[in-house]
Amino acid sequence: MRAPAVGKIEYKRGTDAGVINQGLFYLAWLMDHRAEFEHLVRDQLGVTAASQVLWSGPRLICIAGDFTRYDVHAVREHRRSIDLVRYRLFGSNLLGLETVASVSGGMQVARRARRQAITQDAARVQGAAMRELAGAVDEVLLGLGDGVNRVERKTYRAYQRLRNFACLCPPQRSKLLVYLKANPKDVDLVPGFTRDVSGLGHHGTGDLEVQLRTLRDVERAQDLFRASYVAA
Repeated sequence: MRAPAVGKIEYKRGTDAGVINQGLFYLAWLMDHRAEFEHLVRDQLGVTAASQVLWSGPRLICIAGDFTRYDVHAVREHRRSIDLVRYRLFGSNLLGLETVASVSGGMQVARRARRQAITQDAARVQGAAMRELAGAVDEVLLGLGDGVNRVERKTYRAYQRLRNFACLCPPQRSKLLVYLKANPKDVDLVPGFTRDVSGLGHHGTGDLEVQLRTLRDVERAQDLFRASYVAA
């Protein structure tokens, strides 16, 4: 036999705009008076039944002659488990019940948890891709020639010959930023790839900003890296 689950049934004879709010009020009252409810169950059904009452997933069932579309929307936005049930009378001795809306608060929590897990997984994958990209940039810059030194600064990583010729900033969500000593006026700037930042404040040194999102972008930027290295 399944343990009895906690619930509240709110009945209205017709359409009532306050049926959901009133039902939620009574449900909250019930959750605040668990001991009294369990005492009533013990008196009516026995000690065993009272000890098996489940409080983890309370449900509100609203029964009324009809509901508005605002009621249906409201229960779908609420975190509680709520059923809207419409009744119909047929003749003098027949009653029909129709579920208009049914929302499980536990299912909503599970959906949110799944969405959060998917977002976190995507962030981990994206973070790994950016670290791989940074590793590729590091390898290219260090391989430009003898005498390249890598210096870790507080807000960027500098690559030096006699002076900085490239500065690699920490990975952003979907791209890496590298600042080069190359003259932006000597470069055919490509929107979304290269940018003149000579008049803009930024971490690192260099007036040419290179935006890297994929390994293909690193290949495209190699000539720019080399030109900055030669200029230094």
